[in-house]
Amino acid sequence: MNKQQLASKIWQSANKMRSKIEANEYKDYILGFIFYKFLSDKERKTLKDLDYTDDDIKALTEEDSEQVKTVQNRIGYFIEYKNLFSTWIDKGSDFQISDVRDALSAFNRLINPTHKKVFTGIFDTLQTGLSKLGDTAPSQTKSASELIQLIKVIPMDGKQDYDVLGFIYEYLISNFAANAGKKAGEFYTPHEVSLVMSEIVADHLKDRQKIDIYDPTSGSGSLLINIGRSSAKNINDDKKIKYYAQELKENTYNLTRMNLVMRDILPDNIIVRRGDTLEEDWPYFDEEDPARTYRPLYVDAVVSNPPYSQAWEPVNKETDARFAKFGIAPKTKADFAFLLHDLFHVKPDGIMTIVLPHGVLFRGDTEKGDGEGKIRKNLIEQNHIDTIIGLPSNVFFGTGIPTIIMVLKQKRKNDDVLFIDASRGFIKEGKNNKLRASDIKKIVDTATARIQIEKYSRIVSREEIRSNEYNLNIPRYVDSSDTAETWDIYSSMFGGIPKHELDDLKEYFMAFPKLAGALFTDPQGPYLSLSADNFKDTICQNPDVKKFFKKHKSSFDDFNDFLKEELITKMKTLQLSREEVIISENIFSRLAPMPLLDKYRAYQILDEEWVNIAIDLEIIQTEGFDSTKIVEPNIVIKKKDGKEEEVQEGFRGRIIPFELVQATILKEETAKLKEKEKRFTEITAEMEELIENLPEDEDEDFFKKNSKAYIKLLGEYKVLKPKIKRETEELQVLTANTIENLTDKEAIDLLELKWIEPLVKAMNELPELVINDLVLKIEALANKYAVTYAEVSSQIMEAESSLCRQIEELRGNDFDMKGLAEFQALLKGGKK
Repeated sequence: MNKQQLASKIWQSANKMRSKIEANEYKDYILGFIFYKFLSDKERKTLKDLDYTDDDIKALTEEDSEQVKTVQNRIGYFIEYKNLFSTWIDKGSDFQISDVRDALSAFNRLINPTHKKVFTGIFDTLQTGLSKLGDTAPSQTKSASELIQLIKVIPMDGKQDYDVLGFIYEYLISNFAANAGKKAGEFYTPHEVSLVMSEIVADHLKDRQKIDIYDPTSGSGSLLINIGRSSAKNINDDKKIKYYAQELKENTYNLTRMNLVMRDILPDNIIVRRGDTLEEDWPYFDEEDPARTYRPLYVDAVVSNPPYSQAWEPVNKETDARFAKFGIAPKTKADFAFLLHDLFHVKPDGIMTIVLPHGVLFRGDTEKGDGEGKIRKNLIEQNHIDTIIGLPSNVFFGTGIPTIIMVLKQKRKNDDVLFIDASRGFIKEGKNNKLRASDIKKIVDTATARIQIEKYSRIVSREEIRSNEYNLNIPRYVDSSDTAETWDIYSSMFGGIPKHELDDLKEYFMAFPKLAGALFTDPQGPYLSLSADNFKDTICQNPDVKKFFKKHKSSFDDFNDFLKEELITKMKTLQLSREEVIISENIFSRLAPMPLLDKYRAYQILDEEWVNIAIDLEIIQTEGFDSTKIVEPNIVIKKKDGKEEEVQEGFRGRIIPFELVQATILKEETAKLKEKEKRFTEITAEMEELIENLPEDEDEDFFKKNSKAYIKLLGEYKVLKPKIKRETEELQVLTANTIENLTDKEAIDLLELKWIEPLVKAMNELPELVINDLVLKIEALANKYAVTYAEVSSQIMEAESSLCRQIEELRGNDFDMKGLAEFQALLKGGKK
């Protein structure tokens, strides 16, 4: 299984296991066990690297102080053999819930003193929650045993930047958040929103070789980690990123620490605190420093997704350095208090991004000189607000309120504000809206390059914001609404297309100057008509359009060779976290001279293909090229006796799909089987038709004739059915053997077909998509005024006359006839 399949399997099983335990609580148990497995496996690997044998590991106890100290110095803790996760597995039915309790207690006792802040109490949530896994020790043992059996298959030694463990951990947190309702916001920022913030921050910090980042409301730590991952793309040594985190709630504080540790971040680079961010600012001194040396925290980037509109206690905060220059947030809404806290900790050349409810842009006023209006005014006048990004509603689990990302800096060269309305770019996924890869890319590109796009983004001067009394509501500055449809009265009465309605197509006619004259008669007049019924042919045969296709083809002529060099030649050494960027930049450069082609449409195509390509590359880089020749059982979930269970349905290639091999190397064998399957389908249809069409009143000869036909078909059916089954199984075996015996060249050819051919084909189809869009728009215009009012009126009059004639032929009693006469009068437009 690849990491997506494994994560999905674990989630489905875990969600069933939790029974009546709330998702918000159950996540703490399974994630805690995953983290304990990670620590156990890491210790085993460390000891193996130190040349310890299995027997040596088994014999090592906490009494062996020197050896224990060596381990602690390397990884920050020590776990005795009897308490290792693998030992729990080996115990089988002898495993008891007391084993977990004893192990967690011992862990706290054996933390290296220099790593206390990272590890002390990290399992407290799990320890106290074990009792919720069942009412008795045996039931708790059963639940815990099921959990450890479920997660024992997770590999903990991923070699990629975003390894299997990290992916599964993030996947589980995301799915638990989706099921946790309003409590989801306490520990999770949707991955897509996190990526927007991460890429904006990473762009600002791209030239730095050492970075400090801070999240004062860290939740699970995923936001902080994504910022680090995006920034690490530009740093040769990701060990030079230091992570500061603060979180109030114990369970989420523990999640932060676990998540950071499992991403192979050096313990010395993890500085975490549990505390109330607004009441207890990050201390000005190291709490372990007896001298209490004054050392305020200033970082390169602050990122946060604080609780929305939370009540707080602003008493005696006027002199607090965080708020003194700007004002005090209202008691009922701490949104700006969190923002000002974040800004205070940003270095002069740093950046911050924060997610807030949309209301912070316009709530309160400046007339009274206090509250949120005053804070907004001071932030604008002191030139801290850089960008405001409006997100779609329903992108966060547990709340449908509109949210924004605000980007602020301590020092800025310009004094304007970039407004981006990204509220309309998303895909529907269940009850929630989700930003697509192309939506994220467009937001980030617009924000980092400060681009103005009609109906999407606009740079607004400080003077204009002042004139609006510091109201920052996005619709005041960017109108992203659809243009209201209008109807031309002349065209409605007499037909023709109003020339001004072609304004929406002006970009097409600018790109194809001769097209309008070919499509429409009398292009100089105010009303036009199409010169040909089949206008798609007219468009496609137009010289400008042909030139457009030719230019695109020329631009992408060597795209196949570029992808082969990147993905095939470099497959073992390319950096996965950077490769999609490299390919997208290449595509964008090819599209740059081409009008009408939407680079974000192309980016979405690339991203959808890249998801699967990256999985294959990760396997190849981890397991070696021979993984392309591995065949494994195809496991599916099926219901049996009302219960879902895993069953094997044939086999599958770990990387190379069976279907691809059958369509290429085994093309002839597959075609023969397909022919039989086609004939089998025809036989089944013919037999059904014979049965359905048997009339009741036909003579005996008819029945005999059709019975013979049916019997003949049935005989063919009985021969063909087992033959298809046997040949299908034989083809499966042959395909498996073919994959396992592929030459390297054959495997590479198949990878090209799987990875490269779909991408090249999709990029070559981009001009066709543009022309199809144009055809649909012209067709809509033509249909809009195709039927005039006069024609509609004539059709109505004709229908009324026809109905009147039919009424005259009707007969009934006196009351019926009187009613029909009145109906006729109404149809004729007068009273009889």
